Amino acid sequence: MGLGNKLRLNSRMLHRRILYSSARSFTTTEGHRPTIVHKRSLDILHDPWFNKGTAFTMTERDRLDLRGLLPPSVMDSEQQIQRFMTDLKRLEEQARDGPSDPNALAKWRILNRLHDRNETMYYKVLIANIEEYAPIVYTPTVGLVCQNYSGLFRRPRGMYFSSEDRGEMMSMVYNWPAEQVDMIVVTDGSRILGLGDLGIHGIGISVGKLDLYVAAAGINPQRVLPVMIDVGTNNEKLLKDPLYLGLQQHRLENDEYIEVIDEFMEAVFTRWPHVIVQFEDFQSKWAFKLLQRYRSRYRMFNDDVQGTAGVAIAGLLGAVRAQGRPMLDFPKMKIVVAGAGSAGIGVLNTARKTMARMLGNTETAFESAQSQFWVVDAQGLITEGRDNIDPEALPFARKTKEMERQGLKEGASLVEVVREVKPDVLLGLSAVGGLFSKEVLEAMKGSTSTRPAIFAMSNPTKNAECTAQEAFSILGDNIIFASGSPFKNVDLGNGHVGHCNQGNNMYLFPGIGLGVLLSGTPIVSDGMLQAAAECLAAYMSEEEVLKGIIYPPISRIRDITKRIAAAVIKEAIEEDLVGGYREMDARELQKLNEEELMAYVENNMWSPEYPTLVYKDD
Repeated sequence: MGLGNKLRLNSRMLHRRILYSSARSFTTTEGHRPTIVHKRSLDILHDPWFNKGTAFTMTERDRLDLRGLLPPSVMDSEQQIQRFMTDLKRLEEQARDGPSDPNALAKWRILNRLHDRNETMYYKVLIANIEEYAPIVYTPTVGLVCQNYSGLFRRPRGMYFSSEDRGEMMSMVYNWPAEQVDMIVVTDGSRILGLGDLGIHGIGISVGKLDLYVAAAGINPQRVLPVMIDVGTNNEKLLKDPLYLGLQQHRLENDEYIEVIDEFMEAVFTRWPHVIVQFEDFQSKWAFKLLQRYRSRYRMFNDDVQGTAGVAIAGLLGAVRAQGRPMLDFPKMKIVVAGAGSAGIGVLNTARKTMARMLGNTETAFESAQSQFWVVDAQGLITEGRDNIDPEALPFARKTKEMERQGLKEGASLVEVVREVKPDVLLGLSAVGGLFSKEVLEAMKGSTSTRPAIFAMSNPTKNAECTAQEAFSILGDNIIFASGSPFKNVDLGNGHVGHCNQGNNMYLFPGIGLGVLLSGTPIVSDGMLQAAAECLAAYMSEEEVLKGIIYPPISRIRDITKRIAAAVIKEAIEEDLVGGYREMDARELQKLNEEELMAYVENNMWSPEYPTLVYKDD
């Protein structure tokens, strides 16, 4: 063989080795390189990570022993989506299990079957139709899914750790096939949305959240892991249900509970030291305790406490802008908060910090900020006169004498508080459907604000404190309305529209997760969460905000996420917490200008494109 031929042969062999090593370590910027697989024939068709269905080219069909196992016509991904969408519309009614199975659940079933067959196409459909299908894979439909999970379970998705696995979790994590996991969403099922203790059925919320991490943030779906920690349930219906799939025992409490969560955290961070863990739907008494226990040691955050707070803050800042005022006027807002659970307290803490920072971050600034909130829970207005106040709510308890001067007392009702305070904002995080009654909304007519805001943020839809229709019909068009679940805009006549803003956590948590991942920060700081909220608040144009539109449409979610991720990375650099990611080390990351940083984020967002598959025998 001549020297030239040898050089060309060596070059080809080197190129193949590079392709092989690159494919083993996935990076989104290499999405068009071939992927090495170790299976062929029916095994490929039954693997949702690699299955392309009719999109396999004839060359791939020959290479992977698929010829004859598929119809002969080769379709591209767009043709596949067209076929799927046609079938979806036709099957929506047929997939219903009678009158108790609503159309949304039928759509979930059909999408879930696609997810089981072909992950790439599933995410392609989800991203292309995110406005229609986000409410199906996430709130509000995911609540219905969780309530019916034992009946819907067909194939496992994610991992289950239980109190019966104590002492085994370190070895169990190696049962998961992925060598690298970037994002875990974990729940103990104790407080799913506003539906209460759903036990092991809560795995549905972890799956739904991670679907949005993939669709909105471009996290590689092969690097996400939904997790359910089963420590029992206090739901008597589930304890008596012979078909329930979880442990039929009451929940662990105190040190026993903490020991299970500790073991889980140690296990996942031992195998995947750079993973990010998002805690989801833990009951209030554990949400704060676990957040404080782990946040300085691990890359973790609690979306109910911190994500909900960030989205609410972005909306509150938007409400200030909608009045034609600068965001720096936020500390002047009077806010009545209905609900003192993990979400409510999380919003209060974040709002107080935001106000105090705008006022100079002094002790006086914190006291001034604290005085802008009136908190009402199931027992009424929280004051210092209450016995056994929750320690988390104590900083927001109003002084008894001060309340007497306002004509209020401990335990005053929500309508009494609204009448006397005349707030700029009525913020609902109570999970009590219809709490903002006609009487409460009528009382908001006395608001001293030029454009009062009604935030009915509880999920799912049946737990919303009021509907958009109720708010606009009673208060007229000169209000700002936001909700946690989607409502349609309200036609107010004469060409006027009452805009319903969905203040959904999905605006923030995908960008926070992506920014933390790409920055390499060892922790998720308050500054990063604040940067994310302020980025979302500033996203809308002045023209949009003055129309009462304070949150962007879900259709822009990839762009929103990209900008929030960039804001989180910039804050990590500012706090000297940046560690770099893959080939981008900390020093190089610090040198990026605004345009380069946005390009860096975009290049590391996974997109659902079919890779070329190459078989290699083990």
